[in-house]
Amino acid sequence: MFAACSPEDLSRKATEEIMATDKAMSKTASEIGFNHALLHYSGDGFVKFNNNAYPIIGKLAFAEKIMAKKEITSLTWEPVEAEASSSGDLGFSWGNWKYVTPDTTYYGNYFSAWKKIKSGAWALVLDGGNDTPQPK
Repeated sequence: MFAACSPEDLSRKATEEIMATDKAMSKTASEIGFNHALLHYSGDGFVKFNNNAYPIIGKLAFAEKIMAKKEITSLTWEPVEAEASSSGDLGFSWGNWKYVTPDTTYYGNYFSAWKKIKSGAWALVLDGGNDTPQPK
């Protein structure tokens, strides 16, 4: 008789990696700009949701779209939560963002879906968000 082996639960380690990657991406955004940070961390099948627009599908399409836009450099965020699958290859994070202009500060929430790629790094596969009132 053979004992049944259950696969190792990799969710805890993967969740910690996603949280660390999301924080690193925010730091990168403060250094090179929001869109360029997303591009740097995204996988080939990246999908970006935007307000009042159709999603941008694919890393190449996103790269072409951001080259035509002015870079947002003062958008920062902090992840609140991350969670990963037990297989440790898929997960999500969500948190709060802040965008500062000379006249106004905007606030919102975001969500990101992540996939572990062959190199072992986490690639951004889905990103979107919404505006919120100022935090209390």
